[in-house]
Amino acid sequence: MLSKPAMLLLGIIYKKPLNGYEITKLLNYMNIKWWFNIADSTVYMTLKNLEKKGTIKGVMEKVGNMPDRTIYSLTEKGKDELKESIKKSILQFNYDTNIFTIAAFFMDILEREEKKNLLQKRLNILQSYLDGINKQDNELWEQEVPIAHVANLKRMIDIVNAEITGTKRLLSACEDKK
Repeated sequence: MLSKPAMLLLGIIYKKPLNGYEITKLLNYMNIKWWFNIADSTVYMTLKNLEKKGTIKGVMEKVGNMPDRTIYSLTEKGKDELKESIKKSILQFNYDTNIFTIAAFFMDILEREEKKNLLQKRLNILQSYLDGINKQDNELWEQEVPIAHVANLKRMIDIVNAEITGTKRLLSACEDKK
């Protein structure tokens, strides 16, 4: 599976070939830094790594008197890896919710029915996870462990419930879309 920066950059480039500077400006415009801290240096390093792996192709371009710039576009390998990473990210739960957030940004590259099926499977996974956590949450356990453990368990329940709500919202958007 792709790293979070790689999935983010491939998703952006999937929509439109761009150069590194345009990508960093787009990330700033999208206010990505408020939920996923990706430095400009990470963008450039990730682009070079993706190019080495053959998931993107860089083409040098000269515009007027400006220095040469490299415009990146996805290769077929890159498209395939992006799609697989999106699918895997939808079907896993991780307390680092950025993984799913990035996948959700770009899941429109998947077919509508596939998105709906994946999101429904995610709901089932999240519900199973919540059921497991709730089995641990009982009065006897709460009396035997430090209060911080109880608070953390409640926090975990809150996060899973938020993921369930968000996933239902995405599923509803898929169903409403014509």
